[in-house]
Amino acid sequence: MSNSTTITAQPGEQVVDIERVLDAPIADVYRAYTQPDLIAQWLGPRGYEMEVGKFDLRNGGEWAYVHTSPDGGVFGFHGCFHSVQPHERIIQTFEYEGAPGHVSLESVTFEDLGGKTRVFGHAVYQSVEDRDAMVASGMAQGVTEGFERLDELLA
Repeated sequence: MSNSTTITAQPGEQVVDIERVLDAPIADVYRAYTQPDLIAQWLGPRGYEMEVGKFDLRNGGEWAYVHTSPDGGVFGFHGCFHSVQPHERIIQTFEYEGAPGHVSLESVTFEDLGGKTRVFGHAVYQSVEDRDAMVASGMAQGVTEGFERLDELLA
């Protein structure tokens, strides 16, 4: 079953909120978010290949990955983990290498719904302009397709 993804970006605010209920236990969802071989199978738009270069899941650890589009475009991203609370919450920075210096602070929380899991993402950007640029980049399509791929992986 596929559930809808809610993406909220209020005009004039520096925040994007993303919410989705997944039809899988919290342990499975958390594992999909925290094991590089699984992350590479679902994160991002359909048709893109993902290579995880770094993934040190601990407070102060770093992460980095590269998406390659079907037409050969290469998109790198990196950040560091600020707080990792297993099965509860991950707080990290996020930076697109194509726009260095525009860093967001993101958190994802996991809520156990008894066999299902609510995932809530909250991203704070340095400015409204940075937030608007992220929204305009096609973020909604990539996020939605990523969650659809996650549904398939968890099934």
